Amino acid sequence: MKELVGMLPDEMEQFVLSLGEKPFRARQITDWIYKKGVTDIEMMTDLSGSFRLLLSHNARVTLPAVTKVTEAADGTVKFLLELADGAAIESVIIPDEGRTTLCVSSQTGCALGCAFCMTGRLGKRRDLTAGEIVGQVLVARDYLGTRGEALTNIVFMGMGEPLLNYDEVRRALTLILGDRGLSFSWRHVTVSTAGIPEGITRLGKEVLVNLAVSLNAPDDQTRDRIMPMNRKYPLDALMAALAAYPLKRGRRITIEYVLLSGVNDTEDHARALVRLVRGIPVKINLIPFNPFPGAPFSRPDYGRVLGFQEILISAHLNAIIRKSKGGGIAAACGQLVAASSTRGRSGGNENGTA
Repeated sequence: MKELVGMLPDEMEQFVLSLGEKPFRARQITDWIYKKGVTDIEMMTDLSGSFRLLLSHNARVTLPAVTKVTEAADGTVKFLLELADGAAIESVIIPDEGRTTLCVSSQTGCALGCAFCMTGRLGKRRDLTAGEIVGQVLVARDYLGTRGEALTNIVFMGMGEPLLNYDEVRRALTLILGDRGLSFSWRHVTVSTAGIPEGITRLGKEVLVNLAVSLNAPDDQTRDRIMPMNRKYPLDALMAALAAYPLKRGRRITIEYVLLSGVNDTEDHARALVRLVRGIPVKINLIPFNPFPGAPFSRPDYGRVLGFQEILISAHLNAIIRKSKGGGIAAACGQLVAASSTRGRSGGNENGTA
């Protein structure tokens, strides 16, 4: 049984040909799935009845199952989703002025073990397929559609490291960006990485999207402590990849910097960050730490955050303080999956654990 969500256009054509139909049927199928949001093959009414029957016997359209939806007062919506094998992932709709962004996951859990990240505590179960990544977008779009709202932006900032699942993320991007898929503009799609130099280089050569980097420290000693992957991918290699990353005129790489009280938020850290990014077109998002149960870090006071920002601005860097979103709904990535996992271990349903 073939899964239609995640098939690339040429693969869809080959599949249709294998069923004895003409290639144009492939576009009809993808239009139903990606343009019209139809997952029931029987509802694809411009296909003949005989072909719909044949297709339903040989293929399926599967989206992640929504097992929990939580909504914050600010409009942030978090989904706990279950995949076909019972694995659990999260995706989050984040409303902002003039846009609505979906944060998607690329892996179940994450192997990088960043000390400030709840997902890192879960470990990695497996990579997601392109269909499971795109399926998150279809679920969110359908949810927003019931409220008369539209999805405008997609960010790969959920569970997992996208560039360690490069091939499937690349396939998903082909469908998200392509006119035979979801037809998003590259300007509205961002891939965020903890800093995998070879993946950054490959992405820059193969697909046009916005790039964000979760940096979080301006020196290897601090970064080694909070992001163990830095020992394999140190800052000199990362910054060389960023310096070589191709950018359209006027575009910048986004530097994500989670501020941890007493760890990476001093004036010396700010000045070191200025030196580190000098000569690279960047904008910097300062993110005061969003605590989760058992977290070994705390959130800096706001005055300290403002002082850090002022040093960056005085060095002529574009630095903003990102507003906290999703208060009260386990907003830190991985919290819903962790809660699901805990229930499973205590004798509940183990489906959806990571």
